[in-house]
Amino acid sequence: MSQFKEIQSRIKRFEQAAHSIFQFDETSASRVIDLHKTYKDIDQLSFEQDDLIKQGLRCLEHELYRAAHVMCWSAYIDYLETYSEADGFLKLNGVRPKWKITNITDIHEKLSDYALIEAMKDAKLITKGMMKSSHGLLHRRNECAHPSDYFPDLNMTLGYVSEILTLIKSIIDRRSK
Repeated sequence: MSQFKEIQSRIKRFEQAAHSIFQFDETSASRVIDLHKTYKDIDQLSFEQDDLIKQGLRCLEHELYRAAHVMCWSAYIDYLETYSEADGFLKLNGVRPKWKITNITDIHEKLSDYALIEAMKDAKLITKGMMKSSHGLLHRRNECAHPSDYFPDLNMTLGYVSEILTLIKSIIDRRSK
C-alpha cells in the first residue's frame, strides 16, 4: 500500500511540473490551472455562482470558449444581483425610484444586465471603472451568446474569465472596506 501512495505522489508531482512548464505555451490548456488558483482566492460566492464558474472553467478546458464566456458572465451577473440585494435593494431603488425592486426575480423580469450595472454605479455599489469593465464584458458575452463573427480562442477566453474573477475580487475588497 505504501508503494501505491508513493506512485500516486510521484504522478501528482509530475503533473504539477508538467503544468508549470506548459502554462507558458500560448496554446496549452495547462494555462487554465492558473485560473483555478485565482478562482480559489474568491471565497464569497454562493453555491450557484461557484457552480457557474466551475462550469465555465470546464467549458474552457474542453475548448468550448463561447460557452465559457456565457457561463462565467452568468456567475458574475448573479454575484452583482446578490450584492445589490444586500440592503434590500434600497440603494438601487433610491437611484431608480420607478423600479421598485423587491427581489432578484424583479431584476430578471424588469431589467437588462446593462441597466443593472449602470444603476449599481449610480448607487455607488461599483465604481465607474467597474461599470465600464462590466459593460465591455457584457458586450463580449453577447457576442458569444448570439450569432456573431466573434470566435474567441484560448487566450481571449482566459483573459475574459480572468477579468470576471478580478472584478468579483475587486468588488469583494471594496465591500469589506
